[in-house]
Amino acid sequence: MAQGNPPTETGPAAPDMTPPAPEIRVAPSPHLSDASLTTRRMMIDVLIGLAPALAVAIYVFQWYAVVQVGLCVLTCLAAEAVLSRMRNKPLPLGDYSAAVTGVILGLSLPWSAPWYIAVIGSVVAVGLGKVVFGGLGYNIFNPAMVGRAFVMLSFAKQLGASAYRVADATLRVVSEATPLSAAKEYATALAAGKDVSGLQEQLESASELGRLLIGNVNGSLGETSALALLLGGIYLCVRRTASWEIPAGVLLAAFLMAGALSATPLTPFGPAAHLLSGALLFGAFFIATDPVTSPLTPKGKFLFGLGIGVLVVLIRLLSGYPEGVMFAVLLMNAVVPLLNRWTVPRPLGGPAPKAKEQ
Repeated sequence: MAQGNPPTETGPAAPDMTPPAPEIRVAPSPHLSDASLTTRRMMIDVLIGLAPALAVAIYVFQWYAVVQVGLCVLTCLAAEAVLSRMRNKPLPLGDYSAAVTGVILGLSLPWSAPWYIAVIGSVVAVGLGKVVFGGLGYNIFNPAMVGRAFVMLSFAKQLGASAYRVADATLRVVSEATPLSAAKEYATALAAGKDVSGLQEQLESASELGRLLIGNVNGSLGETSALALLLGGIYLCVRRTASWEIPAGVLLAAFLMAGALSATPLTPFGPAAHLLSGALLFGAFFIATDPVTSPLTPKGKFLFGLGIGVLVVLIRLLSGYPEGVMFAVLLMNAVVPLLNRWTVPRPLGGPAPKAKEQ
């Protein structure tokens, strides 16, 4: 009960009408948050979003896809557990971040990759991609792409174009080149002045938009079906697990860049074929949207996506690699601190006035 003033000789004292002092609490941002948006829920959303692409991979590549992805997931979980024990940290396996890293890494590999590549890539992804920086939330590069880059540069022969074309009667698509490899081979032969009539049929088959959309083409496990990737990516954006600004920037920049260069001898693909082929959709929705290694502001996220889209097309057309998503994501990860600094939002009411010098 509020206490009033002491009684006086003439009667009871008037109640004290002084308002209580406000209680001020000081805490770091963010001050508004969704309590349900936990790391575990976000990782479960990513796994659900990856389910259509994984299902298509199992349908196209059969048991090879199960073994490849399963080996990556188990190795990532084991590496996370061992490295956490070595650092005397509690096991973080319950947040499913290691499982997501394993699935993304497994889907980025060809079906024919030897088992030791999956194991080495997974250990590097968790160890050098995440734990060495202090764990989840402190890494500056996407862990799955760190592991993928390591094994790609270390085992170039096993992960080169020949890895996708292995004679196996049980698989329907492995006897043909991947769409981007077919385009690279055609553009190289055309630039050298060679006869490309023998490559024309292969190119037309690889660039058929219906096949690219459904997924009946050769490629890495998770990049064959554009439709499956779109379904999973839209799910992540609707759930707000992924920021829509990043895939929008990636796809817009790649479409415009590919459209501007499609009239040159650098590529026989049009912009639609570039969007639907390779790992562009996979990277735009599931790799570039990693909240730890992407910018914080909406403007920074869109610029981040634009940079990835431009780099993907340039690497595809100007380098010796038919695909450029992995390198583009890692390069733009390094630029994230600058994007955060350059895109600081303007405070409400304008910037704080500077103190006058005495």
